[in-house]
Amino acid sequence: MADFEALRRNMVDCQLRTYDVTDRAVLAAMDAVPREVFVPASLRELAYVDQPVALDAFGARGRQMLAPMTCGRLLQTLDVQPGQTFLDYACGTGYTSAVAVALGAVVTAYDTSPELRQVARLLLSKPDTAGVIVADTLPEGPFDLIFVNGSCERNPDELFALLAEGGKLVLVQGGGRSGRAMLHHRAGTSFSGRAIFDTAAQSLDEFRRITAFAL
Repeated sequence: MADFEALRRNMVDCQLRTYDVTDRAVLAAMDAVPREVFVPASLRELAYVDQPVALDAFGARGRQMLAPMTCGRLLQTLDVQPGQTFLDYACGTGYTSAVAVALGAVVTAYDTSPELRQVARLLLSKPDTAGVIVADTLPEGPFDLIFVNGSCERNPDELFALLAEGGKLVLVQGGGRSGRAMLHHRAGTSFSGRAIFDTAAQSLDEFRRITAFAL
């Protein structure tokens, strides 16, 4: 049987720390949350491998949990502070929500997949994450922070509209292996974005680029 505590510590020491995740709060939170609980039982020994984990077994075909290093750097980029409102978009089974709670955020989780929402609601019902709201429809906001668990081929304007004044949103932009992690800020009615690092993530269907055909 796998020693998940040792695997989790190895993830922190040999993946996160060597991938420029230096924020002590993020490292401690990801060391505390049992990632293996949020993946299908048959894949638990892969929970701490440096790659996304497929969530097909939960009825969400093609969906994946972000690789640990991508998740850690995106959370570090957000600079989560206790008491901030946090939307975990495309939350999957709720892993990022659990880490955000460990960082002190007030978390609302949402996924377009009803199957994944059901799993997330169950897994986040534990005492230390019982305050997480798993919404059945896209929440209205506003949110101080928005974390997108996946890649967007187009700007997620629907999510930008949910940011509070001065709010921040992180996502992976682009498809395939050529994605970039982006940090977006809101200032009044304006939004600015900058690239943080290169990475790859599963494309979210709702934010795929719309292709127009000309006759």
